Amino acid sequence: MIYFTELQRLPAFDAKGDFLGRLSDLVIDPAQAPLRVAAYYVRTLKKRILCITHEQMQSVSVRAAQTRVPAQEIQCYSPDESLISVKKDILDQQIIDVNHRKVERVNDVDFDILPSNGHTELRLVAVNVGLAAAARRLLQGIMSKHKIRSLTSLLPAKSIRWEFVNLIEPDPARRLKLRISYDRLAALHPADIADILEDLSRDEQKAVIESLDDETAAQALSEIPTHMQAALLESIPAEKAADIVEEMPPDEAADVLQEMPPEASAEVLAGMEREEATEVQGLLGFEENTAGALMTTEFVVVDEAARVEDAIQALKSFDGPVEAIHQIYLKNQEGALAGVVSLARIVLASARQPLHELSASPVISVQPHADEKEVVELFHKYNLVALPIVDERGRILGAVTADDVLELVVKHK
Repeated sequence: MIYFTELQRLPAFDAKGDFLGRLSDLVIDPAQAPLRVAAYYVRTLKKRILCITHEQMQSVSVRAAQTRVPAQEIQCYSPDESLISVKKDILDQQIIDVNHRKVERVNDVDFDILPSNGHTELRLVAVNVGLAAAARRLLQGIMSKHKIRSLTSLLPAKSIRWEFVNLIEPDPARRLKLRISYDRLAALHPADIADILEDLSRDEQKAVIESLDDETAAQALSEIPTHMQAALLESIPAEKAADIVEEMPPDEAADVLQEMPPEASAEVLAGMEREEATEVQGLLGFEENTAGALMTTEFVVVDEAARVEDAIQALKSFDGPVEAIHQIYLKNQEGALAGVVSLARIVLASARQPLHELSASPVISVQPHADEKEVVELFHKYNLVALPIVDERGRILGAVTADDVLELVVKHK
């Protein structure tokens, strides 16, 4: 094992033993070998940067680096944005530790020294985020590397295996060149992704959200405060923002669009599919802090004469999020709300049983202009999981769910 801090300013010599300069950086080529050091940058006494390829490097140790070719065969450095620079892209940067679901700052980078076809290769193993790595950096050049290793071995060490690291690259074009993927991050629970987002800067948040698929991005955004959602959506291209908002529950989409400046909100709505945009616009028409502003328009309603098997078929045909469904609503011939049946009752009933026999009594509902306080009181009084919202003729417009009320209570605590 050798650390990047031990490699910085390491003297480098060519095959003849002539001094070339001191090691300044290492780079990885993710397109070729995502773990192997592809090249070594050496700063000469004349301030030129040499680029020694991994094939040209003979050996690397804590004492020196030596090439297997003479100086005249070594090319000068030329910028290449498709390479990962240890010094620029990893050291001192914030990275996402996918395994522990948190953001960390890198203090050092660990490499393995491996033999390969008669010469030495370095392979990236882990990033170091602990106190030992920080102390090792501070002590470089003050005492010998051997003494530094002995001293820092007494301090807490914390490393993250490279396979659990997600680099954060704000530039979309460079992300593509570096083949940076957030697939491992996307596999986490949305609440964990939200916690990670809250620890990042705006540019870093933007990079992560732009790289996630629309559904995952929407789920993660739903877990952070509305004002943060709005600011983040405003910072990304309107087309991507529209795709994400389409994946959000209509009530949450309306909340975040209300938080955005009118021009930005209008641009996002214009980029959405017509059906989703119309649904969200309908919710935007309700006053803030009312039942109408809280409700979702994703629900399942069937005729009051329907049977359990009809309800099950309606559930199978429902294309909204599963978590939006807590109960099924019944309507009479005039289209007014006539009953409410919980999913638990449907599961336990026979297929041919009429739904109206399973309906809760009395049916509790409110109109959209009811204030938030009344909604909370009804949930508490009747121990509700969802509250249907009806118009003046009793027709169901939507429903407020328990998770929305819980968020409301927490917000006002």
